[in-house]
This record gives sequence, C-alpha cells and structure tokens, in this order.
Amino acid sequence: MKNLDVKLFILLLITFFLSVSITQVEAQTYSIKGKVADSTDMTPLPGATILLVNISDTTIIFGTTTSSNGYFQFAKLAPSHYRLKISFISYNTFKQSINVNNSDVILPPIKLNKINTQLKEVTVTTNQIRVEQKGDTLLYNANAYKTNPDATAEDLIKRMPGITSDGTTVKVNGEEVKKVLVDGKVFFGDDPSATLKNFPAEMVGEVQVFDKSSDHVQFTGFKDGDEQKTLNIVTKGGEKSEGKFGKFYAGYGTDERYNAGLTFNSFNDNRRISIIGISNNINQQNFSIADIMSVMSNSSAQSGGPPGPNSPMANFFSGQQSGNTKTTAIGLNYIDNWGKKINVSGSYFFNQTDNTNSSSSLRNYYTDNKLIYDQSSIAKTENLNHRINFKFEYAIDSANAIKISPSVTFQTNNSNINSSNKLSGSNAFLSKTINDNNFKNTGYNFQNDLLFQHKFSKKGRTISFNINTQLNNRDGTGDYYSSSFYNDTATISTIIHQEYKNYNNGTTWGGNISYTEPIGKNGQIIATYRPAQTKNDAVKSTYNLALNENNNLDSTLSNKYGSTYTTQRGGISYRISNQKLNFSAGADLQQSEFEIKQIFPYSSSINNAFINTFPTALFNYKFSKTKNLNVIYRTQTKTPTNTQLQDVIDVSNPLLVKSGNSKLIPSYENNLIMRLGFTNNDRTRNFFIFLMGKQTNNYIGNSTVLINNDTLIRGYTISRGSQLTILENLNNYYNLKTFSVYSFPLTKIKSNLNLNIGYTLSHIPALINNSVNYSSNKAVNGGINLSSNISQYLDFSLAYDGSYNTVLNTMETQSNSNYYNHTATLKVNYILLKKIVLNTDVNQITYSGLSQNYNQNYILWNAYIGYKFLKNQSLEAKISVYDLMNQNRSISRTITETYSEDSNTEILKRYLMVTLTYTFKKFKNANAQDYEHNDFPKDMPPPPK
Repeated sequence: MKNLDVKLFILLLITFFLSVSITQVEAQTYSIKGKVADSTDMTPLPGATILLVNISDTTIIFGTTTSSNGYFQFAKLAPSHYRLKISFISYNTFKQSINVNNSDVILPPIKLNKINTQLKEVTVTTNQIRVEQKGDTLLYNANAYKTNPDATAEDLIKRMPGITSDGTTVKVNGEEVKKVLVDGKVFFGDDPSATLKNFPAEMVGEVQVFDKSSDHVQFTGFKDGDEQKTLNIVTKGGEKSEGKFGKFYAGYGTDERYNAGLTFNSFNDNRRISIIGISNNINQQNFSIADIMSVMSNSSAQSGGPPGPNSPMANFFSGQQSGNTKTTAIGLNYIDNWGKKINVSGSYFFNQTDNTNSSSSLRNYYTDNKLIYDQSSIAKTENLNHRINFKFEYAIDSANAIKISPSVTFQTNNSNINSSNKLSGSNAFLSKTINDNNFKNTGYNFQNDLLFQHKFSKKGRTISFNINTQLNNRDGTGDYYSSSFYNDTATISTIIHQEYKNYNNGTTWGGNISYTEPIGKNGQIIATYRPAQTKNDAVKSTYNLALNENNNLDSTLSNKYGSTYTTQRGGISYRISNQKLNFSAGADLQQSEFEIKQIFPYSSSINNAFINTFPTALFNYKFSKTKNLNVIYRTQTKTPTNTQLQDVIDVSNPLLVKSGNSKLIPSYENNLIMRLGFTNNDRTRNFFIFLMGKQTNNYIGNSTVLINNDTLIRGYTISRGSQLTILENLNNYYNLKTFSVYSFPLTKIKSNLNLNIGYTLSHIPALINNSVNYSSNKAVNGGINLSSNISQYLDFSLAYDGSYNTVLNTMETQSNSNYYNHTATLKVNYILLKKIVLNTDVNQITYSGLSQNYNQNYILWNAYIGYKFLKNQSLEAKISVYDLMNQNRSISRTITETYSEDSNTEILKRYLMVTLTYTFKKFKNANAQDYEHNDFPKDMPPPPK
C-alpha cells in the first residue's frame, strides 16, 4: 500500500513512545467500606446496587452489590471526590458525596427508608424498578427482567422498554446505538454487536443509556451536540466480579453446514481479558460493519446500477450480508490498570468473509416516460479485515491528566459481479447490457487522539488541549467488460473492455483548545479555538483493452486531482446548572477555505471561501424524579467526499453512467432533538417521546438525465438509451422523525408489555431531466411486545411490528405508491427438569404494495430441542432446524429522491444441525477475600471493576 509505510510507521512510533515514556508515579490508593440496612429495624439489605462515580471524571464508574450481610467495599481508589448512590427495590435512593484524601473511608451504617406507598405487599415484591430517568441517562434494572440461563446481553436488552435489536443494529427509542461499554470501558472498540452477542446476561446488573461526548467535551462539561448514543453495561458485583466464564460450541448439519465458536472471559481485579471466535457458513457474524465504513471515509450520494470502481460500497462491503457467507473471526479485548494511575484498554479484531449472492431488482424512476430499470446479478466477494484499538489514560495528579487513543484498520477486498441490465420506458425497450466486473481493493485507516487536561485550584476553571490526526489510504485495481444492445437489436452495438487503477490518500489533523471559567454560583463559560485541515489526493487511470493495447490510457475516463479543506473555528458558550436545570447556549464562527486542483486530464483550480456561524443550545429540565425534558439544537456542515468531487465519468455500467462534481460545496444542517420521559411513582410504568428534525441547505443530491441520442459529455460519448447521474447542490431537504414508547408490567401473568408508535417524514430534492422533483416518504410504524417475566426456566415473547409507507412525488404523480410490511413473532424457551430445553421461534412476514412478483407472505420457523449434561448442566447437546417450512425469503424496498426499487436476494434456506455447547463458570469465592478491618465480615464482596 502506497505511503502506508512511512506515515503510518511514524505515527505508530510516536504513539508508542508517548505511551511508554510517561513515568508511572506510584501513589497511595484507598478504599470505601460501608453497610446498608433498613432504617426501621437495621435489617441488612443484601443485593443492593451500589454505584460510585468520580466527580472529576464522570466516565469513571464503579459498581457492586451488597453481600448477604449488607456490606460493600470499593478498593484501590485514587484520591478524589466521589458520589455514592445506593438503590434497593422498594426503598428510596440514597446519595452521598465522599472525599477520599489520605485515609480509607469507613462509612457509618447507611439506613434506607422504604418508599411511602399504599401498594399491597404482593405488588411491591413483584413490581421491581424497571427503568429510571436520571438527568439525561436512562437506567434499566437488569434484575427486573428474567432470562434463561444461556441468555446473552442482547437477549436481555430486547426485553427492556424502548430497546430493539434486529441482529445487526440496536436502537433505543428509535436512535441507533453506536457504542457499547462495559463498566464505562471500551469493549471491542466501536462494535456493539461484538459485545452484546457475546456477553452473558447473568453478569449484567444495570444497563445505562446516554449520549456520549468525546473525552474532551466530557472534561469541560459543555456538550456540543456531537454525541453518540451509548449503552453501558454495569456488571454485577459480589462473587461474580472475579473469575473465568465463557463457552465453546461446535455444530454440523445438512448441506455441509457448520457452526463453531468460543467466548472466554477472565475477570481478575482490574484486569479483564475477553476472547471471542467464530467460524461458520450459516451467515452468523457477531460483529458490525463499522470497521469497513471507517476506511471508506464517507459514502457517495450517487445512485444506480451495480457498484462500479467509483463506488465505495463496491470496494468495501461486509457485515450481515444476504446470500451465503462463510465467516471466520477472532477478537481479543484487554482492560487493565498499569500501576496506580494508568488505565489501559485495547482490542484486536480479525474477520474474513466469503460471500456468494444472486439477486434481482426492479427500479421505477419518477419520470414521465415511466423509465424502468431491471437487473439480475451474481456476485462473489472476499473480504479481510484487521482492526486494532487502544486507549491509554494517565492521571498525573489530581489536577492533570493525559489520554491517548490510537486505532488502525487494514482491509482487503476482492469481488466479481456478473449482471444483466435492461432499461425501458413507456413499455418500449431502450437498451440492455451484460456486464462482467472484477475489483481488488486494499486500504488502511489510522487515527490518534491526544488529550491533555488541567484543573486549576479554583473550582470550575480548566484548560485542555486536544490534537487529532488521521491517515487513510485506498488502492484499487479492476477490470470491467460490457456488451450493450440498443433499440431492441440482436446485434451488439457497443463493447467496453477496460482496466482501471485507483489511488486515494488522505491526511487530517485538528486541534482543540478549551478554557472554562466559573461565573457566579451555578454558571460557567467556555471559550474554544479549533483549527483543522484535511488534504486528499486522488488518481484514477483507465485503460482501454478492447483495442488490444494494455497501455492505451483513456484520458476522458482518467483523473488526477487534489483537494485541501482548511477551517479556523472559535466560539464561546455559557451554561448554568442546578438540581433541576442544565442549560447551555453559545455560538461558533468558522472561516473555511476549500481548494481543488485538477492536474489531469487538464489543469484547473477552484477556490472557495466560506464564513459560517454555528449556534448551539442544550436544555435539560428535571420536573420531578419521574419526569425529565431534554432539548438539543445544533448546526454543522458536511464536506463532499473524495469520490463526490471527481469529475471523472464512471461507465462500469454503461446503462447507468455516473460522475462526481468538482463544483460541490459543503452542505449546512440545522438539527433539533427533543426527548421527554415519564415514569410513575414506583417506576414500573414508563412513557418516552423522541422527536428529531433536520433541515439542510446545499444538500448533495442527484441530477439524472435520460440520454436520448449519443451525447459527448466531458470528452466521452454516452450512448443513447443510457442514463447519466451527476451530483449537485440542492435545497429544500428536510426530514422529521418521532417515536414514542409506553411500557408497563402485567402482574397477573408475570409479564411486561411494551407499546411503540412512530412517524417518519423525509422530503428530498432531485433533478430529473433538468426538472426539480421533491420526493416525500411518509411512514407510520408501530409495535407491541409482550415478554414473560416468570422465571429463568420459562421465557416467551409475542410481538407484532408493522410499517405503512406513502411515497409522493411532485413531478410525476403517477409514480406515487403505498406499501406495507409487518412481522408477527412468537418465541418460546422452556427448560424442563433443568435439563431438557425446548425452543421455538416463529415469524410471519408480509410485504404488500410492491412491484409484481415482489409481494410476499411467508413463515420463517426455527426450532430446537436440547439436553443438558454434567455438573451444573454445563454441557448441552441440541438438534436444531432453521427455516422449518423452507419458506425463507429476502425482500426489500428502497426509496430515493429519483426512484423506488424492489429487490429480491438469495437467502439461506432450510437446514438441520446437531450442536454441542460447553459452558463454564468459575468465580472467585467471596469468603476468601481478606479485609484490613475486622469489623467487616469475610463474605463481603470483593472490590468492583
């Protein structure tokens, strides 16, 4: 890979020396010990949830539970100010601030008062606290949801109100979760699936959901609205806080199907090591595609046809694919404290996938001549990925800290796509092509974030420095061969046989200097300065092979250019906070320069300068302990990507020709988010409303033209019957999304009921044959989910989810359409005599209102029976059947501003498999813990992680 060696090696070397050159300053650590009891008769309260938060860094969270005698302990604590929170079912929450200075802290007995309620005793013992709203954080009590002994964290969160998972994406109240942490620590990088699918539910004590800002923003306390929805798993304390646990499994079935894997976890004091591995050919991939997307920088807004050499998704695609996929993957995660003041975490992840997929699609364009594009294809893709993440945190002293966060991703991809494509209009044939495309791509992405924080002696006065660097490189080679037919002739009109070479290289650096100053009793002001620069170089060389000349460079399809985007941004914000209100408002002024230099096939230069203001406002108000309102307003710009700025023509599919546009300018977005949450007094009933709106100026959209006659564009002749799409800046883009969820327990049947409803509206501009079209997609969706909470041996859920969509176009109203899809699901897991496991999963799926032959109504039924052996039922043998009725299908509809498309892809069909699973759990005996003070019994839980 070009230029990988020098730049990447230097950055890795700098990061390494920064990490190892920091001297570990040994400092005394201390502990906090206490006992929790009933305030009336001093009866110990075992199993109470204890949380300890470092006030100076709220990302540092410790958790544990009380022992059988009500005792708890936090050990190895650095001197600082902490906030202690104790909660127990049917008791009021206890909070206390603690200053750990030069000695251990032994608290007097903590007396919890029972909640003053008129509920009957049976109600109190049945209805546990399920979810609470604490500021801008949702807290789910995992103990309130019963799951089977083999359940994963993903199985657990699916029961929680407002949380959904489709196997690849997790959403909370309609917002996608981007990060999953374990006890506040990064787990397998930015891969939610790798954590949730492999972490056991029985280890989860609490689930926290919040919007996570960068380390720099968290330190200052001023949120900038640029946040990621984050789910934090707080593990249980007590005897399960130290030990080894995991499982091994292997299965083989009909049609040579196989599935094997392992999970291994070793928790020992502050050190946590986790290993996961999988190998199968049944389309199971316990990881997400975030690593692939990071290498591609940003995806193009272009549309149409099979991926060509200019399409990022052609170069890198993995994750939960359609078709048949062979997968091999292994991951390692490491968390530890080096010495007394250094915290480290890191992960390595490798995956390899081989995918074969056949598909067909029918695309209807919003044109007056009823343009239809019909495609069938067979694709073979091999993908290889390496991903490394590391985080180094050094608390120099109580006033200074440094954090270093490097990450690197390497990828290779080989693919072959054979397709047959037909374009017709007004029931008349226009053109047809047969394509054979081959691609080979390699790439890497390296980034590092360095943060230094300093607190002055005056409370609220801080200064911080942040430097971010990034290198990315993508190289690609390939060839494509196409035969084209026009006007329904049997004779080939055009043959294209070309080879191409792509090279894309980018470097980015950015800085952030922030200074905060207290204003009055509850106020604070922040001043920031953020310079940044991004440089990109791109080269595409296309050679015509139809003339039997390997070095015949086609200058009309080749390109070489460079771009530089430089910004200077500064601003000021003010915030005020008290027990009920947290409000901040401010504005930034940004000067930006956008320079593009075209080098080949001609020389030109484009220089643009912009001045933008970026107002922000955040409002959080706590009406009561059970009602909270959160409102965020923010603005941002989005810069065109490397691919979008290239004027070069892409003819990898001669029917759907595409090109970028060097005259694109950054888009400007206004975003508004509102969240309103309610819980009743006993915190068992919950109601949540989410509202999001976005409006964009200079939206990067598509301009599509049907070519009626052979036309020379940018030096290349585009044949009649083809279609040309070029990117353009357009206005009047907006979208709106609202989602609400209501959940409550059904005590008579020991179950939980979740109801949700949502509405989505998107208004997208486009140019079609030089006329403006506004495509509006309105969707109403709703669902109901009844899940049992009876015991760990009986687990069932009954769910229904449906969506009704309406598509309206201003230019061609005859293309308006309505369509509907729904899924009804029944899942049952029943364990008899603690040994026999019966499991069934039935899904009834319906699609209606689609194109002819795409409407579907089918049942996907999976089932298995298992038997547990050995001590503690650690070995299970099971026979499973996937798609019992052999009806599984893969249908989807895609709506864009220029067309609607229905697709049918190859999918895994019925198979039978026999699987052996060995589960192991070996936790440290809490009684063996030795404590310094004799007044603390030996059964007290060990220090939390």
